Amino acid sequence: MTKKIQSALISVFYKDGLEPLVKELHKQGITIYSTGGTQSFIEKLGIPVVPVEQLTTYPSILGGRVKTLHPSVFGGILGRRELESDVQEMKQYNIPEIDLVIVDLYPFEETVASTSEEKLIIEKIDIGGPSMIRGAAKNFSHVTVLAAKADYQVLADMLAAQNGTTTLEQRRAFASKAFQIVAHYDVAIAKYFNPEGDLYFLESIPSPKTMRYGENPHQTGVFYGDLNQLFDQLNGKELSYNNLVDVDAAVQLINDFSTDETGAVFGIIKHTNVCGIASRNTVKEAWDTALAGDPESAFGGVLVCNKTIDKATADAINEIFFEVLIAPAFNEDALAVLKSKKNRILLQQKATSTRTNQYKSVLNGVLAQGEDKGNYLEWKEVGGRESNAAEKSDLVFANIVCKHLKSNAIALIKNKQLIGKGCGQTSRVDALRHALEKARQFEFDLNGAVLASDAFFPFNDCVQLGHAAGITAFIQPGGSVRDKDSIEYCQQHQLAMIMTGMRHFKH
Repeated sequence: MTKKIQSALISVFYKDGLEPLVKELHKQGITIYSTGGTQSFIEKLGIPVVPVEQLTTYPSILGGRVKTLHPSVFGGILGRRELESDVQEMKQYNIPEIDLVIVDLYPFEETVASTSEEKLIIEKIDIGGPSMIRGAAKNFSHVTVLAAKADYQVLADMLAAQNGTTTLEQRRAFASKAFQIVAHYDVAIAKYFNPEGDLYFLESIPSPKTMRYGENPHQTGVFYGDLNQLFDQLNGKELSYNNLVDVDAAVQLINDFSTDETGAVFGIIKHTNVCGIASRNTVKEAWDTALAGDPESAFGGVLVCNKTIDKATADAINEIFFEVLIAPAFNEDALAVLKSKKNRILLQQKATSTRTNQYKSVLNGVLAQGEDKGNYLEWKEVGGRESNAAEKSDLVFANIVCKHLKSNAIALIKNKQLIGKGCGQTSRVDALRHALEKARQFEFDLNGAVLASDAFFPFNDCVQLGHAAGITAFIQPGGSVRDKDSIEYCQQHQLAMIMTGMRHFKH
């Protein structure tokens, strides 16, 4: 059903981009009703406008809190034109039909992001705006609703092309978008009052981006979020679903090495697991050492560094195939080298992810949990001796690396280099066997290395196996009913063991 627009109500916070639409409405001979700042904006364009107060016979009251909440406004929006009783009531009370509602919402999220002053935040909870949007969207059979400034020009072009009319399909599409906008707004307010969302799972993330496919080509994939807040993409093809999963793992890893005293740290991620990582004085040394940890697995990986990429490092990296490189900065001559392959994705990280929760879809619901933050809760020396300075430095490093491996996980570290890892195994001792095999594959000397475990040792088989390979210090959360078995072994063989009280499962 095509509908000729005769009248419009405009009340918007954002005026940028509004002028062409208002001029098109005037050109089409449409009566415009408006309020406050929007009314002044339209008047300055030299276009006639009817104040809403003329409809309601009430001024804006309570400091602007009440302007449009009136039967003359909502009756004009919600009146059912096909229902004779509605039409007669509107005539009886002199309520004009309102065919177009252009309303946006107070900037609640922007205000929360810019201030902690509750009084200012509360005043940005819009009441009339959402009500008018919902009313117009509900009555889409007769009313066109515009709730996003991004659509100002869309509607202007539509009215120009269709002689001031809209179709039912167009009105329904605008209504659908309007309800989503209001829903997002309400979620933002609810989360402000209760960030934990203890009654409902509340998340609303804008800017959906359809991926080429999901984890596999036969699966669909969509990303909701704004990557531009975190990265500038300097080169390469669009990030895929799997790229994003690995990029997330990479930035979570490097975030744990962001302290001022940290040297250059280079990490290599494959299928969300760390397959190479090292800390050195220079970026080039960190890269060379990380790659040496497992050059086989590094093929096609996601690379991440906490320092600026220089040309020497770029030349070295350029010799292997990788999907993504993430760093806080790149020297120009380094970029020239790295951009030699057009599909290679280069991301300059400009902000740290500040998420506080993780979500996972399971069964017919959602699991939510807080981020796994921190390295250890306590540093409890329980072995046959205290860890020495070199071991302690490696143990701290190892525990972070192990935190970023899938469980069951074991990380072997020597001189702040990952030399062996076991991840995603069904038993802890199998994870250790895998880690030892990796270390031997690339001919690392395990004597004096340290071992981190993401969870407790259920038996003393891991410390025995590690000791036999040359491991001299262990770090684990503790908590097994048989902790004493591993502790006693370390005490008997003068091995250092740290209990942290902090498990790092990653399923």
